[in-house]
Amino acid sequence: MKIRTLEMLSDSLAEDLSWRKKELSDLRFMISLSSASIARKKVMSRSGITLLYAHWEGFVKKASNYYLEFVRMQRLKNNELSSNFVAMMICQQFSNNLLSKRPSQYEGITSFFSQKQDDRAIFSYKDAIDTESNLKSKVLKEIIWTLGLNYSYFEPLEKLIDAVLLGKRNAIAHGEQEPINQIDYLTLHSKVIEMMDNFRTEIENAAVGKKYRS
Repeated sequence: MKIRTLEMLSDSLAEDLSWRKKELSDLRFMISLSSASIARKKVMSRSGITLLYAHWEGFVKKASNYYLEFVRMQRLKNNELSSNFVAMMICQQFSNNLLSKRPSQYEGITSFFSQKQDDRAIFSYKDAIDTESNLKSKVLKEIIWTLGLNYSYFEPLEKLIDAVLLGKRNAIAHGEQEPINQIDYLTLHSKVIEMMDNFRTEIENAAVGKKYRS
């Protein structure tokens, strides 16, 4: 079912975020059990970092795709879209003609500006967002710009995203003996949940405010 309305967008975001929170909540409960040994808590905390990051990256990608699908289903004209969406469409056109030395291959791009401003906006939303499997703050900032959202909440969290969440996840995923204790995990857990909630709110606010329009 295509995401055509604000209600459908909100429901899709809520559903995706709900199961992620449930799984992370179950993990937090196990890590917080007073009966668990310190050694077991350390193992679960290390494992928890990788799952925490997976849900963060997964939600950003899924939620972004939902929003792009919603915008696409509004059936707007090219000249009715905000500049960030126009830039995304141009980027997709260039990607299709990357490194081509044949001028004829760029006809679609030039005609977009000269002849197609009143045409219905058509862009890919299923593969438009690339988290690069390493959602560092630089990548997140680009995604948020592409969607036309506000980055100010995430700016002071760049060090946490890069050095703590992504950095420790990569170290553990690559087999390094990265120490993570219960307190470290629980602190990061709360912040990542807050980040996902904020990302969802930004998308819903943008949709309600029609920030995708020029």
